[in-house]
Amino acid sequence: MSDHLLAADTAMGPVTLSVGDLDAMTAYYRDAVALEVMDAAGDTVTLGRGTTPVVILKHTPALKHASGRDAGLFHTAILFETEEALAASVNSVAHKYPAAFTGSSDHLVSKAFYFTDPEGNGVELYWDRERSAWSWVHGSIEMSTLYLDPNTFLQENLTERAATEPMIGGAAVGHVHLRVGDVATAREFYVGRLGFDETVAFGDQALFVSAGGYHHHMAMNTWSSRGAGPRLPALGLAQVDIEVPAADDLLALADRMTHFGIQTRNDGQAVSFNDPWANAIRVGVASA
Repeated sequence: MSDHLLAADTAMGPVTLSVGDLDAMTAYYRDAVALEVMDAAGDTVTLGRGTTPVVILKHTPALKHASGRDAGLFHTAILFETEEALAASVNSVAHKYPAAFTGSSDHLVSKAFYFTDPEGNGVELYWDRERSAWSWVHGSIEMSTLYLDPNTFLQENLTERAATEPMIGGAAVGHVHLRVGDVATAREFYVGRLGFDETVAFGDQALFVSAGGYHHHMAMNTWSSRGAGPRLPALGLAQVDIEVPAADDLLALADRMTHFGIQTRNDGQAVSFNDPWANAIRVGVASA
């Protein structure tokens, strides 16, 4: 592995959200998205599937909502193992929170459904096509935004089991999409410093990056946040977790960030730092 690239087996960990109403947010991710409560202690609730945490909710009622023009979370994208499992979750959210649905798209590499949670955080529920079906042109992944009829998708994939037992199969954070102030700075940080590969860019509007040839582990756009500066404390995104496969990978990352003069915090288990918009990033070892 190059010292300047994240390991190919790098993956996303849970997304931590600062929330104003812990009960309402827990109900949404538990009862609608169909994640299970893995841990609930004090002001923090962790939800996921099996042993994989997906969303961590931290009760911070003193904070207020940020403007949609500010940097922060665009959406947390939850990846399901099968189309049946995706249909189960989509159907569950649609029935319990019908006003939460904001759209659906076939992105060539994936099928995706978009929602907002009760506090306005974007949520993508998606399924990946096999990598052999993805197309790369001159080093860039081919993605599009094609119409995907949600009713047709459910008719084709919502089995009787999925309609009655929405918690089917595994689920994990597949990617995290951020709002940022500008794409050039995002590229310098996430590709030039953190060590992701650029997979595709759409001019100065959006950038997609990954490790190991995935279509994207992270994305950044300026669609509503162009020119945004560092975030102030607010409800919404509290932390993005990234998981590298080995301790050596974490050490290489820590050395790289130090080399670039980026202030880091190392608690012995993970290295934490902020991106240029004060989005908190925590990188740990997957097995830990």
